[in-house]
Amino acid sequence: MDFTFSEEQQAAVEAAKAVFSGVAPDGVPSPALTPGAVAEDFDRMLWDRLAAADLLSLVLAPAHGGAGLDPVALCLVLRESSRVLARVPLLETSAVAMAVERFGHPDMAAEVLPPVGRGELVLTVGANGRSGHDPAEAAVTARRDGDHWLLDGVQTAVPWARSADRVALPAHTPDGRVVIALVSPGHEGVALADQVSTSGEALAEVRLDSVRVPARAVIDHEGAWEWLRGLLTTGTCALALGLGEAVLAMTAAYTGKREQFGFPIATFQAVAVQAADRYIDLRAMEVTLWQAAWRIGSGATGALPASGDIAVAKIWASEGVRRVVQTAQHLHGGFGADTDYALHRYHAWAKQLELSLGPAAAHEEALGDLLAAHPLS
Repeated sequence: MDFTFSEEQQAAVEAAKAVFSGVAPDGVPSPALTPGAVAEDFDRMLWDRLAAADLLSLVLAPAHGGAGLDPVALCLVLRESSRVLARVPLLETSAVAMAVERFGHPDMAAEVLPPVGRGELVLTVGANGRSGHDPAEAAVTARRDGDHWLLDGVQTAVPWARSADRVALPAHTPDGRVVIALVSPGHEGVALADQVSTSGEALAEVRLDSVRVPARAVIDHEGAWEWLRGLLTTGTCALALGLGEAVLAMTAAYTGKREQFGFPIATFQAVAVQAADRYIDLRAMEVTLWQAAWRIGSGATGALPASGDIAVAKIWASEGVRRVVQTAQHLHGGFGADTDYALHRYHAWAKQLELSLGPAAAHEEALGDLLAAHPLS
């Protein structure tokens, strides 16, 4: 089998590198430690450049103005974005758009997808539930009322909620099904409460009080939420990989020029072994990421559902990105503790990605349940 990326996927990477080359992560102070630095809005200028480069329509079908590429291509672009800590809702918008295209009503797709590809419509998603520990779909109830749905509940830690035009909210129905409603943050009955992430970026708690949305704004398809959550988790793994690779490159550059006893510390065995271990972590993160992204995009079947590959990828991403930034701070010495240095921002983002959509332990438990339910024998 040929595991190389296609020409279209490689072209997407080159386009992403060109767009993100103008982003300087070392020029932005860490909002996690800077009072008043939390910005509710994302980088709109960068968003416009992504739209102009056709990267926001990358995964949309040609019928909706896109290139029709798969989750692997999206993860390749996300990987590049996190190398520079790009402050854009690329994962959330792209993932929800793909779910709309795959599971939504044609009228919903025609209304939502073309403006998404042009950068005119921003999407986000509530995937953390009421407390961040319970299932997201359990936090909101949805009941049918004629040609509308009524939504009640709370979703916490919704990224870019104040900046988005639509928030995708999973909800459970009285008969146990899960639907996904696209709701405007300014809709009657919707209230937002400001929150701040581990990385210092703006989040919001979204409260719904008898929010009435038309049926055409609701995805009522079995398996839609599970698929969307899997794509969000896999995209988070791609972000962790790109961040980890950037941090290891920073560490290699620093240890290559920092001298002790007349030699660069990169030549010391203790330093080289730690750096080599983190390189192995990154390669494990990479191979499990592509396996999960391929399974989501291809619909390939096997002894375990795609959720098994997603769980493995998230386990490696959560543990790997944490080890990479910890080692980086250790090998940078006192410089690694300087909050004015870019490494601090990377560390804060890494912690956020580690815990997003479940830490390693949660996915280890999920993987154990899958193995128990699907014995490989």
